[in-house]
Amino acid sequence: MALLEVENLSHAFSEKQLYKDSSFELYKGEHMGIVGQNGTGKSTLIKILLKEILPDKGTIKWQSNTTIGSLDQYAVTEGDMTIFNYLRTAFERLYKINDELTKLYEEMAENYSESIMNKVDKYQEILSEENFYGIDSTILKVTSGLGINAMGMDTCLKNLSGGQRAKVILAKLLLQNPDVLILDEPTNFLDKEHIEWLSEYLQSFKGAFIIVSHDYDFLEKVTTCICDIEFNKIKKYRGSYSSFLKQKGALREEYIRQYESQQKEIKKLEDYIAKNKVRASTAQMAKSREKKLNKIERLEKPSFTSKPHIHFTAIESSVQVVLEVNKLEVGYYYPLLPKMKFEVRNGEKLVITGFNGIGKSTLLKTLMGQIPAISGEFRFSDAIKKIGYFEQDLVWENPNDIPLNIIGNEFPKLTQKQIRKHLADCAIKKEHVMQPVSTLSGGEQAKVKLCRLALTPCNILILDEPTNHLDVDTKEELRKALVEFDGTVILVSHEASFYKDLATRVVSIEKLCVRN
Repeated sequence: MALLEVENLSHAFSEKQLYKDSSFELYKGEHMGIVGQNGTGKSTLIKILLKEILPDKGTIKWQSNTTIGSLDQYAVTEGDMTIFNYLRTAFERLYKINDELTKLYEEMAENYSESIMNKVDKYQEILSEENFYGIDSTILKVTSGLGINAMGMDTCLKNLSGGQRAKVILAKLLLQNPDVLILDEPTNFLDKEHIEWLSEYLQSFKGAFIIVSHDYDFLEKVTTCICDIEFNKIKKYRGSYSSFLKQKGALREEYIRQYESQQKEIKKLEDYIAKNKVRASTAQMAKSREKKLNKIERLEKPSFTSKPHIHFTAIESSVQVVLEVNKLEVGYYYPLLPKMKFEVRNGEKLVITGFNGIGKSTLLKTLMGQIPAISGEFRFSDAIKKIGYFEQDLVWENPNDIPLNIIGNEFPKLTQKQIRKHLADCAIKKEHVMQPVSTLSGGEQAKVKLCRLALTPCNILILDEPTNHLDVDTKEELRKALVEFDGTVILVSHEASFYKDLATRVVSIEKLCVRN
């Protein structure tokens, strides 16, 4: 019996059909990945499975008594609670049993009875079987794997960055050990080492899980089946991610052959009918062909998503050093790192790595003048005319604005036709051009930002985790565009497979610090 049965699911969003009459199952122990181009409805599907959104049609049926754990990065948490105490709440049921056991001991000291003793034995057995007395070591094992220990286990939740907070919420979810895990882009806020740890953890996870991810190396390691969302259908493939790609490729070729064959047959019938229906001698034959034509169940024309075309325009500069950083301290209320000292040379493609929350984004925001330096200084060369910046946070000045206006307001000389073309070059679907930007998927929003950046000639590109929400085609096109860019690139990324072929220098942010 399936843990989850999805039957005849249909759902539309803002007049766009996401799925139509789609069905699939999740079985005990299955490790499922959900993939598809940006905007196909992956995150919406997760919300439907969690019953946060009601579908237009179809049924979502979970097996009774199935415990489901989902990664909610915006979960309400008590800000004054420390990381360690928050993670202990994952075992709230066991702590309650332990409190009951303590009361029973006190009661038994005053009035011994066999019924109380039986309850004591039962509670002790539960606590022993579920490793209650090893909770602290279990917590430390998970926090060590996800790099949470480095934040300080006594740190209050209110003092964490968004990425750090999401990581702690993920840790609690893993500690709860539900029957089914549902995770939407869990690697977005993890570093390479922690993604490796999570991969190993999920490989050995005895329960089932459903994961939405654009990190295909990660999916290859952890999944046993893939649900692909394409052409308003959700189709399940058994096997790894690479196996899914082979199966999908073969099915796509077969579908194209069937479509082309059907089109030839339709054309042949239409031509015959057009030539013969007016002749008395052949009118009956033409009518027979017309009946046959009407009975054909027509295949939809393959409308495969067009691949993006991204190009960044470089402003030439002959200067040798474009950025000098000297004894720079970055942070909000206190320094996140020791003082930094480094320089970036013209044409260099520098990738900065390091643990999540260590200060990479804060450094970039300081360089862009969004937050002041705590101490020290940095200086861009006077020859630098323009810096292009991609911020990882999906924040908009006016969340209700549409992509057409966002680009048009910043580049008023462009006609609407030109703006639409530029948006299409970044693989933004025409139906999303007139949709409020905040209602688009994370990947679609990132593409609007990439479009804006591609229209801005600059000497330097500064990018903060630009691949977090991007599908495989856009990610590959972005990588290619950065390789071809003649200017300087400063990139923060946790995806080694993305930057390994474009970087001229990869450095951990800690190595940029001066040790006094």
